[in-house]
Amino acid sequence: MSLNKPYHRTYRKIKEGENSGYSDWAYIVDKEYSNEPEHYTRAFSIIQQDIMKVFEFIEPSDVNEKVYSFRIHELLMRTCIEIEANFKAILRENIYSPLYKKGPNKGKTRTEDSWNINDFKIVNKTHHLDSYTIEIPIWKGNKKIRKPFVDWKDNKPLKWYQSYNNSKHDRINKFQEANFENLMDAFCGLFALLSSQFRTEDFFPGESLMSFGSNGYYKGSFGIGGFLMVNFPQNWSEDELYEFNWSDLGKESVKFQKINYNEISPPVKRSV
Repeated sequence: MSLNKPYHRTYRKIKEGENSGYSDWAYIVDKEYSNEPEHYTRAFSIIQQDIMKVFEFIEPSDVNEKVYSFRIHELLMRTCIEIEANFKAILRENIYSPLYKKGPNKGKTRTEDSWNINDFKIVNKTHHLDSYTIEIPIWKGNKKIRKPFVDWKDNKPLKWYQSYNNSKHDRINKFQEANFENLMDAFCGLFALLSSQFRTEDFFPGESLMSFGSNGYYKGSFGIGGFLMVNFPQNWSEDELYEFNWSDLGKESVKFQKINYNEISPPVKRSV
């Protein structure tokens, strides 16, 4: 049975039906859907602008993937910190209260500052992040198409996130892991994570809502920020689909529901 109300910060396919085209996006711009979404899309926009400046010196191409520098390191740190902020927002605005399983605090609720990538992986079950395909349209070579979360399909750690952690905690020995390849994967990962919440909405003042399509040269759908291209997951089960008419639901006092992540079995813990 499909879902008759959208979850907070959770975009997914809507079942074909009356007014489904409008209902597919209209709830995203409702003020009750998410807390300060523009805070997150603005941060992405600034990161994207800075990455575009890097493209002036490093050609977006397979041959440059192992290039590393302090500037790339800085951008990798910022991008992954923003990814963590988005994961926390999704969990916070739904229901998530993990417990300490051992130690002196066993049985007590873990506070948000203790959440890490092993907590964040549970969002993959509700947002299908491992099925997002992202395209860097001006990239030269085989890495034009990226699936930043695909390793989670097999419950494997994300290589680019591992490199972020390595180069953050041991920069003197792991500095080279903060390279162009990992930055691009993290950038696409942040874009996919935002897309899984807000579809293509930037929340910038004065912009038209939900531009979703392609221009005459690049074949595909541009998303948040107007540079990267996104293919949304299609592998939703019947029970996961949204099914509502937002013209009616939007008038109700309770328009949204929350995912109870406490009831979802977390992935088997592995090294991050």
